[in-house]
Amino acid sequence: MARTYKAEGRQIAYVLRGLFIIGGLALYFSIPGLHWGFFFGIILIAVLAAEILGAMWTRKRRTNKKQYSAKPNQKKSSTATRRASNSVRSDEIILTSLLDDLTGAEFERLLALYFRDQGYTVKEVGVGGSDGGVDLVIIDRRGEKTAVQAKCYADHNLVPVTTIRELVAAKRNHDCILSLLVTTSDLTPPAKKEAEQFKVDYWHGGLIEHKLRAWGKWQPSKKRSPIEKNVATAKSEIAKTKRKVAATSSITCKCGAPMVRRKGKQGTEIWGCSNFPKCRNTKAI
Repeated sequence: MARTYKAEGRQIAYVLRGLFIIGGLALYFSIPGLHWGFFFGIILIAVLAAEILGAMWTRKRRTNKKQYSAKPNQKKSSTATRRASNSVRSDEIILTSLLDDLTGAEFERLLALYFRDQGYTVKEVGVGGSDGGVDLVIIDRRGEKTAVQAKCYADHNLVPVTTIRELVAAKRNHDCILSLLVTTSDLTPPAKKEAEQFKVDYWHGGLIEHKLRAWGKWQPSKKRSPIEKNVATAKSEIAKTKRKVAATSSITCKCGAPMVRRKGKQGTEIWGCSNFPKCRNTKAI
């Protein structure tokens, strides 16, 4: 920006000051007999009014800039906010959701369900809160403990080396021998080097998705859209109607037409002729 908002405000103040002075002088000389103090009053008022309007312009421009700059940041942070949320939906929803649609706490819950089905005893030590570097402690049949850290990150957001160091330090607090990092993205090169050095096993995005699909209970592809749900509901209603019609086809009216279920004047269900209103015969159910 070549000029600052303050410079713009000052320039506007100079222009307004000149206009006010010219207008005031024209008024002064057009009315004969005015006191000379009126002339100095015009100059003083013109200067003050111009300065006030110039300052108001500068403040308005700065406020508009802050509001405009905040909008892109809100859009960028929406995904991060959702992933950082501690809210956890039901297991049924988690098992039918894509990894990109899960919060951090929900991803930890999904892993807990997965490890339980693999025969591990699972302790959810950090799900949905401050984990201190460990989210799950899984114990196999031999009693061997593994500290698990889960990171539900976007593909471009790689796990830094500090996360590996935190996991290595935190596993001792839970009396764990092994450590495992599970992430939906990947590790940075320094983080991979550190993981190999301290024997930290890690599952990246492609591997964890393969394991979850092989598990069988995580089925995001079977999650039906609202349109599919409406179609299924409509088909169910049609099937029910067909069954009702089939059930009533054996009951015929005196006129020979099939009878159908209807509500009488008292609100109770009765058999009524399908030729209504031509035929008004009814039967009690």
